[in-house]
Amino acid sequence: MITSREEVTAQIMSAKVLKSIKWSDVASAIGLSKEWTTSACLGQMACDKAQATKIGEIFDLSDEAVAWLQIAPYKGSLPTAVPTDPLIYRWYEVVNVYGSTIKELIHEEFGDGIMSAIDFSMDIQREENEKGDRVNVVLSGKFLPYKTY
Repeated sequence: MITSREEVTAQIMSAKVLKSIKWSDVASAIGLSKEWTTSACLGQMACDKAQATKIGEIFDLSDEAVAWLQIAPYKGSLPTAVPTDPLIYRWYEVVNVYGSTIKELIHEEFGDGIMSAIDFSMDIQREENEKGDRVNVVLSGKFLPYKTY
C-alpha cells in the first residue's frame, strides 16, 4: 500500500535510473514539455488519467501509483531550510541576490502584483558557448495584479 506521493516519486526515480530513461523521452510520450513532465514525475503536478497511465507504463508503476499521479499534490519540493544541493542552492542564491531586483523591475513594469506560478511555463535549454556551455532558463508567468477593494 502506498501512503504518500513521495513513494511514487521514489519508484519513478528508481525505474528512471534502472532503465536509463530521459525526461525528454517521457515528455514526448505524453505530449507535454520536459519541464512540466519532470515536475509531474517529481510530485509537483497532477496528471490527468491518460498522462498518468502513460507514465505508469513507462516506469512500470502499479495501478495504485498511477492513481496517486492524478491527485493534486502538496506543492513545494524543497525543505524550508536553505537547500544543500549545490545546483538548487545556486537557484536559492539567485533569488537571494537578485530577488529584490526582479521584484522591483516587475513592479516598475507591471505595477503591484505577482508573477503566477499557476499560469506559468518554463523552458530549459543548453546554449553552446565557446567559453563553456551555458544554461538558458526562460520563466514565463502571467502577471496577476493585486486588486483594490
